[in-house]
Amino acid sequence: MTLHHLNGREKVLEAFGWTGKKAEWIALVCLHSGVFTRAQCARFLGAHPEQVRRVVHALIAEGLAAEETVPGLRGIGRVCRIYSRRVYRALGAEHVRHRRAAANEVLLRRLLSLDYVVEHADLPWLPTEPEKVAAFEALGIGRALLPSRLYRGAAGDTRRFFPVKLPVALDSTRAVFVYAEPGHETATALRSWGAAHRGLWDALGKQGRAVEIVAAARTMEEIDRAGRVIRRWAEAGSGPAEPDARTVEELARIERAIIEGAVHVLEEFGGLQAAMKRSVALENRARRGPGRASVSRAATWRTIRLQGARYR
Repeated sequence: MTLHHLNGREKVLEAFGWTGKKAEWIALVCLHSGVFTRAQCARFLGAHPEQVRRVVHALIAEGLAAEETVPGLRGIGRVCRIYSRRVYRALGAEHVRHRRAAANEVLLRRLLSLDYVVEHADLPWLPTEPEKVAAFEALGIGRALLPSRLYRGAAGDTRRFFPVKLPVALDSTRAVFVYAEPGHETATALRSWGAAHRGLWDALGKQGRAVEIVAAARTMEEIDRAGRVIRRWAEAGSGPAEPDARTVEELARIERAIIEGAVHVLEEFGGLQAAMKRSVALENRARRGPGRASVSRAATWRTIRLQGARYR
């Protein structure tokens, strides 16, 4: 595997005693996900289980990582999280949130993102927020067109760009955007992600760059649902419609109620079946809206190593 996008950053890990492919693996994980499974490590290193066990145990013994069976996340075994601030600081990514524990939905999205990057390691990935912002600004695309989220805190407001932290690759002819589907019951989150990127995709299209969207998922049901959505974006003259705020809010409320088993909320819609029908109707309404994004190609990709993962 060729990892040009690391730009030699793995060499700083020599100070921690890590070199070669193992250093590349640690750098790759820290920059793209912060977490990994032993199966993913074995795939990248081309190593047998005992070799992978020694790598994981060495990371733990050095106080750089922890490995655990995550409560509520089934079907993938133990998950290793590299949490050492020293490692992230050495890689120039001290403030990336990958090193922190996360909800199972976010954890699964990170693992799926890493899985896709491992299988497409030769693409020119932009692993960190500053790299993404700088790359698009270099093309003359202002920050106002980049997906962002405003976080409010006691110390002041902070605007983060590409807040979902999904894989993006960019070269002189095309940009690749990967959506990692963590197992939602509807396409609401996918549509919201697409709407947030609409201005950026449109700007890239106007420059003559191809915009490719990939939906990465675990199950055929998720693949089929996401595929239907993104293929519509790639149809001539279409892009992700931006549903009104009330539609987005209602869809999100139904989805949360289904995930959390909030019976009292579902009863407001007439029960589970009625709520699901309402969700489908709202999605159909959003789908009919006009889009403007310039999507050249839409594709789906199904993981092998994470197929059995479940977090509900």
